[in-house]
Amino acid sequence: MTIIQHAVWLYHRFPLSYRDVQELLHGRGIEVSHETLREWCIKFSSLFAEELRSREPWRGSRWYLDEVCTTVNGVRHRLWRAVEEYGFVLDILLGRHRDTDAAKTFLTKLLGEYDVPEVIHTDQLRSYGAAIRELPSLADVDHQQVISTVRCNNVTLQEHRSTRRQERS
Repeated sequence: MTIIQHAVWLYHRFPLSYRDVQELLHGRGIEVSHETLREWCIKFSSLFAEELRSREPWRGSRWYLDEVCTTVNGVRHRLWRAVEEYGFVLDILLGRHRDTDAAKTFLTKLLGEYDVPEVIHTDQLRSYGAAIRELPSLADVDHQQVISTVRCNNVTLQEHRSTRRQERS
């Protein structure tokens, strides 16, 4: 089982193809075909991911939400991102719109995976406030709008750095 786990980890952790993983394992004396690796990834990836999720530490009770405009294949999209107080990226969502429905979809997706936070920090986009008011589970949450030019929302803005780096290259 450790060989399977290592092979699946290699495939998902690094930008490798099945044939690359096959060559790495061959270098260690393990003969596996790339088709077997593909089947292992299909069968065992969800099991390993669930095990890793159960080991994750408890998440902070402050969320920082932000969105950034990015271009995908020449089409402008919005990349919505939620970061918790310790810098862990909770979730991202790529969408075409920047309205209340998009913010509500993103918040609903977050609430499906994590507990309700105590405080939500957002920029001054009005869609966040409208979405928070529409969701009954967020009625008691302290919503704080911050001015990103003062760098109060700095945790989230730093998380967009990797996306911008990929966009430039």
